[in-house]
Amino acid sequence: SALGTSLVLFSLNSKLDLFYSPSEMLAADIKPGYRIKLGGMVEIGSIQREGTTIFFVVTDFEAKVPVSFEGVAPDLFKENSGVVALGYYSDGLFVAEQIFAKHDENYMPPELARQEPK
Repeated sequence: SALGTSLVLFSLNSKLDLFYSPSEMLAADIKPGYRIKLGGMVEIGSIQREGTTIFFVVTDFEAKVPVSFEGVAPDLFKENSGVVALGYYSDGLFVAEQIFAKHDENYMPPELARQEPK
């Protein structure tokens, strides 16, 4: 039925709402160019700016993913803070189309927040 097909297509497209930690993203079989949300902490010492592009590393304290973002970062974007990046992973680099930042671990899943070094 058309309704059944619509529900299947909707559930396939809902991967966009999934939140991957760096460890989960690297372990998953995600096709290059497929948009996902990557979340974790901005690694200390990892933020570099080149023109309008920002490079940084997202970590879950087990795995690390290098990220690039072109544009103006949110005010709360800083090292050792929570971040969620919407974009795609390709050739070892996560290309963020949007980034969302928090001043604490509110964006972190509870199991990830517990792993944060004190």
